Amino acid sequence: MNARVHQPIHSAQHPASYYAASINRQLAYPPLRGELSVDVCIVGGGFSGLNTAIELAQKGFSVALLEAHKIGWGASGRNGGQLIRGVGHGVEQFESIIGAGGVRELKLMGLEAVEIVRQRVAQFAIDCDLTWGYCDLANKPSHLEGFAEDMAELKALGYRHQLRLLQPEQMHEVVGSERYVGGLIDMGSGHLHPLNLALGEAAAAQSLGVQLFEDSAVTHIDYGTTVKVHSAQGVVRAAHLVLGCNAYLNGLNTNLGGKVLPAGSYVIATEPLSEAQARALIPQNMALCDQRVALDYYRLSADRRLLFGGACHYSGRDPADIAGYMRPKMLAVFPHLKGVKIDYQWGGMIGIGANRLPQIGRLKDQANVYYAQAYSGHGVNATHLAGKLLAEAIAGQASHGFDLFAQVPHMTFPGGQHLRSPLLALGMLWHRLKELI
Repeated sequence: MNARVHQPIHSAQHPASYYAASINRQLAYPPLRGELSVDVCIVGGGFSGLNTAIELAQKGFSVALLEAHKIGWGASGRNGGQLIRGVGHGVEQFESIIGAGGVRELKLMGLEAVEIVRQRVAQFAIDCDLTWGYCDLANKPSHLEGFAEDMAELKALGYRHQLRLLQPEQMHEVVGSERYVGGLIDMGSGHLHPLNLALGEAAAAQSLGVQLFEDSAVTHIDYGTTVKVHSAQGVVRAAHLVLGCNAYLNGLNTNLGGKVLPAGSYVIATEPLSEAQARALIPQNMALCDQRVALDYYRLSADRRLLFGGACHYSGRDPADIAGYMRPKMLAVFPHLKGVKIDYQWGGMIGIGANRLPQIGRLKDQANVYYAQAYSGHGVNATHLAGKLLAEAIAGQASHGFDLFAQVPHMTFPGGQHLRSPLLALGMLWHRLKELI
């Protein structure tokens, strides 16, 4: 196997990945020491925490953010970098709870979420290789029929970006593979360098007065009118608390932890390709994603590497050799890459909820404790929406969007911490078998 795995050249403190090797700014924040009092304490230094912090600081709140490792250490700095419209899977299932109007608002918020990222990047001049253009890929004719329905619905919602349905004979315009039978181009979605986005947002938060602390894992929380958040060397007192840890909650709150399943997702990055090779793979430099349960998603980096991801694992066990596991999947799509080297391989945990809708709300027994988690693959945009909705709720502003998300109940995965992953893995295997029918 042609695989050589490089360690990060610029940052040894983030997990090894292409992103860590290509960060464009060096940031370091101290660990929390001593006692600190603020309006809001945020736990988690990913997109959820950073964007909640930015939104709150812009509203005049004093904010402290605690990250157990480094800013962007979790899924925010390791994901596929695809910025795609939508916040959930099949939101029509919630009509009996929030009504047809509520479902329509969820869909509109799924469009707004991408615009929040667009505006954040522009406002703070964040260099994160933001590139517009995305294509949904149909694996079978029924997917293409669904795309036509999606296109009609998006137009009915007033979607302002270009949409175009592709027939089988047109697929060469977007992808150099014979694997697909159609597609839907969306010029309002795209791709970016997620770790550089997170680092840029951290710098933006700090410029607004947010106090950021790294290497400050929270050991326990004392709830009450004033929340006390403890780390190994310090304490933060706050009127409000936001838990934005997603798949890395790690037992900090067992109630929330039982509603999100950490699932492994994996990415490989090839060596840099020639301009001709890159154009042959993805002629319009779009992000692409297919429709299978064990989906493939891929795109080109700014230096013309193919970043190929997918293979969501619910077993709780990472492959021993990620490149060896992912390479055959890449070659099934692009067999002519057989001789191309793999320079980077990495994985991480995304948070999956049972109903695939992001979980945004506040604890029932602690009205000053808020949370956002379980983005189920839509995290790059949905986290930014969550930050806006959480800040509105904490500020006491009318936030119908927050109320809609908070109304939707979320089941606790059965089996406890040790059995819920194998049980869900069996369930997902059944869905994969149904794809073959």
